Amino acid sequence: MRGDVYDPAAGIYDILNEKKGTEKMRKTFKDFMREEDGMGTVEVILIIVVLIGLVIIFKSQLTQIVNNIFSKISSQSNSI
Repeated sequence: MRGDVYDPAAGIYDILNEKKGTEKMRKTFKDFMREEDGMGTVEVILIIVVLIGLVIIFKSQLTQIVNNIFSKISSQSNSI
């Protein structure tokens, strides 16, 4: 970093040309691991739990819809 503006190209240049390149790479990796952008494991698990709950709640309705769709497909496939 030079000044207040982050310049990624300057950071790569410093890593390649300085003797402390491995320390800088280690710091960059640690900073990357600490980022909290993106979706975490807890959020993914919560979404899956909600979807499973919805399937359990509406199981009979979903089964009826799927059976109707398959029966229409099988009856209309005979006309082709």
